[in-house]
Amino acid sequence: MSAGPAAAPAGGPGRARRAAAVCAPALVMLALGCWRLDRGGMWRDEAVTFQVARRTVPQIWRLLHDVDAVHGLYYLLMHPVLAVHPGEVVLRLPSVCAAAVTAGLVAALGARLARPRVGLWAGLLYAVSPMAGHYAQEGRSYALVAAGATAATLLFVRALRGGTWWAYGTVVTLTCWLHEFAVLLLPAHALSLALARVGPRVWRGWGCAAAVAGLGLLPLVLVSRAQSAQVAWLRPPTRATARGLLRTFLGPTDGVFWLCLALALVGLLGLAGRRGEPACAGVAAPLAAVPPLALMLVSQVSPLYVDRYVLYALSGAPLLVAAGADRLLSLRARVPLATLAGAVAVLLALTHQLPLLRADRDPARRPDDLAAVARAADRKLRPGDPVLFLPAQTRNAALTYPGAFHGARDLALAESAAESGTLYGREAGPLGLRHRMARLERVWVVADRDVLAGRWTPGSPVERTKSAVLAREFTPAEESVQGEVAVRLYVRRALPGLTGAPQPPPAPPRPARW
Repeated sequence: MSAGPAAAPAGGPGRARRAAAVCAPALVMLALGCWRLDRGGMWRDEAVTFQVARRTVPQIWRLLHDVDAVHGLYYLLMHPVLAVHPGEVVLRLPSVCAAAVTAGLVAALGARLARPRVGLWAGLLYAVSPMAGHYAQEGRSYALVAAGATAATLLFVRALRGGTWWAYGTVVTLTCWLHEFAVLLLPAHALSLALARVGPRVWRGWGCAAAVAGLGLLPLVLVSRAQSAQVAWLRPPTRATARGLLRTFLGPTDGVFWLCLALALVGLLGLAGRRGEPACAGVAAPLAAVPPLALMLVSQVSPLYVDRYVLYALSGAPLLVAAGADRLLSLRARVPLATLAGAVAVLLALTHQLPLLRADRDPARRPDDLAAVARAADRKLRPGDPVLFLPAQTRNAALTYPGAFHGARDLALAESAAESGTLYGREAGPLGLRHRMARLERVWVVADRDVLAGRWTPGSPVERTKSAVLAREFTPAEESVQGEVAVRLYVRRALPGLTGAPQPPPAPPRPARW
């Protein structure tokens, strides 16, 4: 038989059990999120948050007119946070707190839709998920989006049971302003309504809230659409992408994945609850499946999919697994210490996945480590040394760790990032750049290794000029490589009239990482 929603007692032991079921996952998530929070280095996306959020509000507002409008609300929220203390730990603390809140909200959903033990198991599963742990330690908006989406889902369930829809609509709107792809919550909730077979009155209430959220999001959609070049590097997702996300949601290690998959399939048997009453699986399965599948389908035409854009859908997976475990246990008349046994099983899953969580704290697991680049530059550069950033986005290291580049001359920079309302500053034109480089005998270059190797040619005339002048007039002398970014010294060629430089073998072009 299905484990339907349990009647919750008004107070006493029932309330204490629900409070414990909510608090325990939040505390576990908080502890795991704070574990080695200071990795000793930011990667490029975190660095953008760090340098943009420390600008003045008018400077942030000016930037959003041209780029990164989709993260505008997050930058404005982080502005007072980083004003307290501009550091890596403070940068990531809001994400840690948001992840802890999300784990508690997942537990609250399970307790409300089924019973406290389902909430406890689901919340703990979320807390020990490597995907949740990864984005809990990211100085980006995704953990906050997940908290908002899970809160909206809890308000959605409350509204279904006689609550008001205005709070739900407000939270959905704010969450979408943190990241516009959170709007895919709405079709997920619509499917939950269909599975619950609700009446016209509920559909009208939800429809009004969804319309308000859609209209509220429209200005952001119009602005961000004009900035779509920012995601031009994305490629259409494949079946392997979908399989990878499923494994990420249920557990990257084989033992955890196959057990959670089996329990999730059992949980799917309880998709349809009583008429007008949402079942735990009827809310969890659409939340986990609809946003990523919808974004993958859209991305076959216009590539927009990245797994972090649908992090909020992860909340549905542990709920579905916990519902499946509860359904199996409900087949027996009584299982002694069932709640404790489930918590121990989650602890075993944590032990099994602990090496992944530990490895994720290594800065090398991110796409790049700008602190390592800055340390390499600090060892090599001397006051007055000319520096060239190739492409301009590699200037992120200097913007984030300016002490390492103190006294160096930025050859290409014409106007700073904050003053120009751009992410990386406005650079001189090709002619001006050639003039500046003509008088140099040596120049330090901070560059993407793919550009240096000829595997990627930037489209900007300024970037092409940098590459052409270096290849024609200079030769590499020494180099420090930090992941995908190199700090390389170039010296002017001794032989006059040399018009070419040895080139690496041709390689197929690749999409830009920046």
